[in-house]
Amino acid sequence: MSALLHDSRFERRAVSPSDLFRLTETQMMRLELYLPKCHGKPRVDDRRVLGGTIFINRNGLQCRDAPSNFGPYKTLYNRWKRWR
Repeated sequence: MSALLHDSRFERRAVSPSDLFRLTETQMMRLELYLPKCHGKPRVDDRRVLGGTIFINRNGLQCRDAPSNFGPYKTLYNRWKRWR
């Protein structure tokens, strides 16, 4: 059991900005037509959340394992469920 706790495969590594997925302005303009409109409470940045969703799918991660740069994992999960 203690071997698993000290195994480097299970440590969270720092994610550099170059590892993060960012959509360009042109890509976001194309996708905005398909995103839900804001009703009442302001939404978290769609570009950041969509980039996080792509990052998760591309790397085969769970939402909890996503870097914090993409926002709260619960937001990533809820948006992924809604958008799929």
